[in-house]
Amino acid sequence: MPIFDDDLQQKKLDEIRAREEEELARVLSEKYNLRYVDLTQESISTDALRLISETEARTAELVIFGMANKHLSIAVRTPNNEKVVEILESLQARGYEPKLFMASRHSLERGWALYKEVTFAVETKAGMIDISGEDIARLMASMSTVADAHHEIEAIIASKKLTLTSRILETIVAGGLATHASDIHLEPEEGSVTLRYRLDGVLTEIISLTHDIYRMLNSRIKLLSGLKINIKDAPQDGRFSVGIDTKDIEIRTSVLPGAYGESIVMRILDPSSIAGTMEDLGMEPTMLAMLAEELKKPNGMILNTGPTGSGKTTTLYAFLQKIHQPGIKIITIEDPVEYHLPGIVQTQVEGERYTFASGLRSTLRQDPDVIMVGEIRDHEVAATAVHAALTGHLVFSTLHTNNAAGAFPRLIDIGVDRNVIGSALNVVMAQRLVRILVPEARQEVVLAGAHKAFVDEVLASVVNKALIPENTSMVWEPDPEAHRAYKGRKGVFEAVQVTEAIEEVIRMGGSSREISDEAHKQGFLTMKQHAVIKALNGETSLSEVERVLGSNIE
Repeated sequence: MPIFDDDLQQKKLDEIRAREEEELARVLSEKYNLRYVDLTQESISTDALRLISETEARTAELVIFGMANKHLSIAVRTPNNEKVVEILESLQARGYEPKLFMASRHSLERGWALYKEVTFAVETKAGMIDISGEDIARLMASMSTVADAHHEIEAIIASKKLTLTSRILETIVAGGLATHASDIHLEPEEGSVTLRYRLDGVLTEIISLTHDIYRMLNSRIKLLSGLKINIKDAPQDGRFSVGIDTKDIEIRTSVLPGAYGESIVMRILDPSSIAGTMEDLGMEPTMLAMLAEELKKPNGMILNTGPTGSGKTTTLYAFLQKIHQPGIKIITIEDPVEYHLPGIVQTQVEGERYTFASGLRSTLRQDPDVIMVGEIRDHEVAATAVHAALTGHLVFSTLHTNNAAGAFPRLIDIGVDRNVIGSALNVVMAQRLVRILVPEARQEVVLAGAHKAFVDEVLASVVNKALIPENTSMVWEPDPEAHRAYKGRKGVFEAVQVTEAIEEVIRMGGSSREISDEAHKQGFLTMKQHAVIKALNGETSLSEVERVLGSNIE
């Protein structure tokens, strides 16, 4: 007599029901004129899930599974459900643009199951650190210096309150905000964990923490950032926000496995840090005037070059704000969108779904006047951007090269035709950031020896001598007695304006040195010249110039 396997039969019945359910969802998708989606085969964004609670999602029988900037992908079981309509109206009121997909209940269950991984973030207002206005004011007011931050964190640890972990993290974040840090680093070592802030581009140690405190902070940061706590052997990226007064400051979290634990970096994205204009960037007047004219052109490309963290994106944002007006359409493709600019369509690359190349092709179909491409990384992006610049669009982008002249051979290396580069490009820039001396914390020193020889050599090659200060025998350096000698950073820039002479050098296969020699005749300062003049004027120090640019930079 055959043995009847109940579990096997039940499994087969479940598979049949699941297939029937998916088939019904496909049929209904045609009826409602919606695309069908199977969430068991889709990548589901935890950022998107956080937009509504699990209870709301289950009640309305929907899952928000994708988010690109303000565009949402929402899987629903019944599109005309009253609860679905209410949620859609609420999302639209918050500025989101929902797109509906038809899905089966079995498919939706997979999305709902993922809520257990982001439950805490949902309970904390979608990743918001909920610090009261009084607390944040008190914490920031008491931590204007690195020493203040050290003492405040030390005091919270010593208090051993029940809310220890939350209060330590809040104090660490508040300290970063109060001291205007760009990043917060937690770095596990064998015996302890080092907390450091990146202040004006330089990492500064704040305090050493025990591994026990670090482990609690690690879990808290991961929960807030929508990361998986149990994964410790693979990199993870997430985010959360801090509400201060009327603005939300976004914090991007990066977790990287290491020998003694996971290294955590929290990048602080404060919208007020890019509120400046072109005139605030620190350019010398002749270059500023030239760029102001170039920004009036209806087409062509402006490239900004330099290493990561050199302020390239901030400069391009200043350009966008300069030209933005109701009569033109501006679209950006970024990785990621770091700061939100009003009145501009900003999109964010998302893995293989939405790359710089596919985003740029899609953007061109939107009839933009101005396009900003976050970075040119390969031939496809470069070729499409050049094509856009040649066909009536003003294009801004960035490229990783050491100097402005080096951008031309770099573009040729990645496959751009040298015969069209000159026609497509209007200007290529390069920049670095130097720390600015606090006027009360600096002292004048006499130039001598190798330092004087270096300054004299740099100034000898300046074409426009009117830009050189009268006194070239003195520079400014930090006062060794000062508590904090630098505050804030400004750019040092160079530019190559693409003229007929530059085009000819490019067509003839000229090297970056030959392009640089031809560009020298245009009279703009090189980064090295610009930085030395800032040191002579007391804006920065010669030691800072050598730290950022070296004494032999091309």
